[in-house]
Amino acid sequence: MTKFSAEVSWQRGGGSFTDGKYGRGHMWNFDGGLSVPASASPHNVPLPYSIAENVDPEEAYVAALSSCHMLFYLWLASKKGIVVDSYLDTATGIMEKIDGKMLVSRVELKPAVVYAEEAPSREMEEKLHHEAHELCFLANSVKTKIEVRLD
Repeated sequence: MTKFSAEVSWQRGGGSFTDGKYGRGHMWNFDGGLSVPASASPHNVPLPYSIAENVDPEEAYVAALSSCHMLFYLWLASKKGIVVDSYLDTATGIMEKIDGKMLVSRVELKPAVVYAEEAPSREMEEKLHHEAHELCFLANSVKTKIEVRLD
């Protein structure tokens, strides 16, 4: 078993609270020493109580799923002798109300992979993405539908 941790910290910093007019800015601190400014999304909490330039949990969720998929894809490609020069995913999460609950119901991954040599066949690329999805720890942990879309 492996454990992962993050420290999430927030302080009111004075002002009101019970009327909902308090800042949602906070910090995510990770064991390697990285600190990431976070906030509620301005889509959910209006400015100035959220901070648009900070990472919000929904964005982080989409990025984490994309990152997990990419890391397994790169690993699988390396095992097959396929040299990848770059990987860019413009992932999108869709949040909607289902059965009365708001949730990120779908995440679309749109990876664009550049290979050092001849690209693998479309069939091989699809197979690698399918295997990466099946191996991704995060994809296996959530009920969000995750789709890989190759253009």
